[in-house]
Amino acid sequence: MSSKDWIEKDYYAALGVDKSASSDEIKKSYRKLARESHPDHNPGDAGAEERFKTVSEAYAVLGDEKKRREYDEMRSLFGSGAFRRGARGAGQPGGAPFDVSDLFGGGAGGGGDARFGGGGFTDLFSTIFSGGGAGGGGRPRGPARGRDVEAEVALDFSDAVRGVTLPLSLRAPGVCDTCHGNGAKPGTTPVACPVCHGAGVTTRNQGSFSFSEPCRNCQGVGTIVEEKCPECHGTGGVTKTRTLNVRFPAGVADGQRIRLAGRGEPGERGGPAGDLFVHVKVRPDELFGRTGDDLTLNVPITYAEAVLGTDLRVPTLDGTVTLRVPPGTPAGRVLRARGKGVVRNDGRAGDLLVTLDVVVPAKVSDEARAALETFAAQTPPAAREHLDARVRRFS
Repeated sequence: MSSKDWIEKDYYAALGVDKSASSDEIKKSYRKLARESHPDHNPGDAGAEERFKTVSEAYAVLGDEKKRREYDEMRSLFGSGAFRRGARGAGQPGGAPFDVSDLFGGGAGGGGDARFGGGGFTDLFSTIFSGGGAGGGGRPRGPARGRDVEAEVALDFSDAVRGVTLPLSLRAPGVCDTCHGNGAKPGTTPVACPVCHGAGVTTRNQGSFSFSEPCRNCQGVGTIVEEKCPECHGTGGVTKTRTLNVRFPAGVADGQRIRLAGRGEPGERGGPAGDLFVHVKVRPDELFGRTGDDLTLNVPITYAEAVLGTDLRVPTLDGTVTLRVPPGTPAGRVLRARGKGVVRNDGRAGDLLVTLDVVVPAKVSDEARAALETFAAQTPPAAREHLDARVRRFS
């Protein structure tokens, strides 16, 4: 984003808001426009991508109170017409060209505009666009945080429930052991860049304007390596295979992401390392399911067991438990074994939820059929009066 952008572009119009709009109104409008023009929602639409860039650029300025004030003040000054070459001064019919330096302290009046600290127009633009003072060259790039790393691990169901520690091998950039990350040949050290003199940025003047940019000779680092490390060839990093022991807590769920702070890629120029994010995939179990901290289990029972009741001995992850099926239990009833589910590290435990499935045999013996017919004759019919009444309407 250049000074010319601030002068020529109307960011309020880009966001469709008035200059007096509140911060909330600006944010609301930006979110709406960004959502409508986001490239993910408009694949292959170059126009939408350009609109998304425009509203993002506008919000980067108007969404920051300090930048918004500076933008408004600059637009107000340029919008007044004072900077047009043909502007006429009082009592100057000929319309002599206006000198910007006269307004900001470069002319005989001296002093500079008090709103910009008397430093002049060059100082103003250098501060806004470079982050430093005029002619100061800015600051060298400091330590940079390393990138985050992602990995995926598949766990057995029981390991996810109980918790487990597993080795995880990663192949990712790491600090060079030969030069310890500075990129220089052992016995030598990086030297200050002769172009920016260690500042990391260079400044160039264009009339009344001063612009700073990262030094192209040292890529903004402020130092250069004269004799490069033979291992990393001056980059300070090499690709390594490292093994980490990762602790997965009890109760970790499928799709959960575990963050290991500082175990990602190393930082640059002494900066902190990034983080490692491990995505967990849990393999299904042949018996148990899971809902939150509760384990689920389906158990088939016979018709006789449902009618007469019985004691069921069912497995848990750690052993067995006996559950009482009361007489007259319908299919689908859920029995609860408290505390037999997932046990968290803090000691809290879920339950084991046992769903009863009454099995109806496809074939029965003659003796069983006779017994069932006798049973049916002595059993009251099912309560279907409300259904029979509706059926009779169509008879």
